[in-house]
Amino acid sequence: MENREARRVAVIGGGPRGTSVMERLIASHAARGDAAPELVIHVIEPFTPGPGHIWRTDQSRLFLMNTPCLYPTVVPVGERAAEVARAPIELSFDAWRKRVEDGIINGVSHDDRTESAALAPSGFPSRALYGRYLTWMFGEVVRLAPPGVSVVHHRKEAVGLEQSTDASGHRWCIRFDDGETLDADDVVLAVGHLAATLTPEQEKLQDAAPRHGLQYWPPAVPADVAWNRLPAGAPVLIRGLGLNFFDAMIQVTEGRGGRFSQLGDGRLDYAPSGKEPRLVAASRRGVPYRAKASLDSYIPRSVVLRFCTPDRVLAFRKSGVQPGFDHDLWPLLHRDTLWAYYSTLCMSAGDTLEGPVEVFLRDLDAALGIDGPAWEAAAAAAIQRAVPEGLRIDVEGLAHPFAGQRFADGQEFTAAVLAYLDADAAGSALGENDPLKMAIGAMNAGRSVIKEAVADGGISDSSWDAELQGWFEPLVEGLASGPPPVRIAQLAALVRAGIVQFVGPNPSFGFDPDEGLYRAVSPWVRGDLFTARYLVEARMPANRVATSLSPLMRNLLRQGLVRPRTFMAEDGVPMTSAGLDVTAPPYRAIDRSGKEQESLFVIGLQLASVQWGTAIAAQAGASLQAGSRTLLDADRIAGAILDRA
Repeated sequence: MENREARRVAVIGGGPRGTSVMERLIASHAARGDAAPELVIHVIEPFTPGPGHIWRTDQSRLFLMNTPCLYPTVVPVGERAAEVARAPIELSFDAWRKRVEDGIINGVSHDDRTESAALAPSGFPSRALYGRYLTWMFGEVVRLAPPGVSVVHHRKEAVGLEQSTDASGHRWCIRFDDGETLDADDVVLAVGHLAATLTPEQEKLQDAAPRHGLQYWPPAVPADVAWNRLPAGAPVLIRGLGLNFFDAMIQVTEGRGGRFSQLGDGRLDYAPSGKEPRLVAASRRGVPYRAKASLDSYIPRSVVLRFCTPDRVLAFRKSGVQPGFDHDLWPLLHRDTLWAYYSTLCMSAGDTLEGPVEVFLRDLDAALGIDGPAWEAAAAAAIQRAVPEGLRIDVEGLAHPFAGQRFADGQEFTAAVLAYLDADAAGSALGENDPLKMAIGAMNAGRSVIKEAVADGGISDSSWDAELQGWFEPLVEGLASGPPPVRIAQLAALVRAGIVQFVGPNPSFGFDPDEGLYRAVSPWVRGDLFTARYLVEARMPANRVATSLSPLMRNLLRQGLVRPRTFMAEDGVPMTSAGLDVTAPPYRAIDRSGKEQESLFVIGLQLASVQWGTAIAAQAGASLQAGSRTLLDADRIAGAILDRA
């Protein structure tokens, strides 16, 4: 029976971040010994705690992670773990996978062992296998909890939260979807991905469906979608060429019995099952995210940041200066990106340069080292002298590979995309010998440094909105957050097999009243207007608290217990952030009146107002300030709760 004098903490959301909060509470409690209060942790999660909704273990194994096995962890591990209280069990995902492969982990299925054995640290696991790790870790952390700590899982959805008014002394009353309630002293919002309202354009597309016998599939978690409902042979318009697109692509091809095989030239061939729909895909860039490189490490070993280093990037904050992204931070990362590209080019194709490689690298190095804006002109001059035009890189231009090009028809554009895909797959296979993949590797390495620098007011609101999120985030997401290499090779094979074609850059989607069909057209591709009865949004629901459909979030906003963060844009117009308004770490919520909620904490995606890249998992062994920031956030919340107790 629960001790009514114990401190009651409710963690709403039992996915990876909720699991980290629970683990940090247990670890911090153990570290405090006899001084720690008795603690009851209530984890509120309608799915299995650990994986939660996104990582649940019953989803198709065709859904792959876009990070290799060596990357993720849900607890602090490695040398950096010494900065915080020791975890009850220190296992990253890859360490757990190796134990599964060796037969040390009990209670896992034959399929889990088979998949684990087939993977290397650099391999890309299924999301279901990562969910198994999260399930196991949650159970082990609970089992190893010290005396005085108990964990209770409520397989329910929290739909309301109110400040308690009864005589129990507890501050909060949580209402569940079955009408029952739970009292708590502290509440942590770790709710993750939430359903969201559609945009006005999406609403129009959805409204057309029942009136004309069409099907509009709104943004959704891929594992929630009934992909088998897309009929064989039917054209399907797909908006989005990010990670959700690849989930859709593989489900309606290999998931329906199609088979990929290796060709002699390294490319893949596809043998259709005859059950596939015909996918017509489009995005603003016109091409999918670039594939990860084939590496034995997350950041290429040859990439060493010399300019976008923590010391240089964080120097602004330490000196009391609030930098701008374009003016102060991007020039540092731009230098490292150029050096990674051209130093790799010299190593892999130095004979194509004009003049001695050593002279070019010396000149480029000197140019990159110039303080102030003059470095860029000096670097451009060094590059122009030595590098043929076709081998030069325009880093910002990578966001729009077909900018300014016009195509006679969809067939010509699809052929251009196919060449792009084949080149991307070949570059991934070269690993550290591919200049472009190494440039992307430098951007990926710098991303975690910038993530640390911009957090909690590290740059101005206008720079955050117009620069960091305005142009850099789409650029780096499309380059560094792409799928496993095999997915690009498979997509190229599907294009050759006639299963997939592309609309073109900057497409517009709408409803054609004359034909009673959905349509898609690109201003850069002449002659083709694509129509279909099916339109699929290959993207996740928008991560914006103000447009959330979550009963809990709407309840919190309606009562004024939380509020979205607002700021002034560059033109002086008030803007609403995607995330909640919170204090500095440990991220207590701020209510409608601007008052700090002392015992209501926020972690994860709803911190998009003060952190960049909140969806990125914790990186095993990385700095808790940067690559493993979510673990540091959980640790600070746990410390604040125990301090209050």
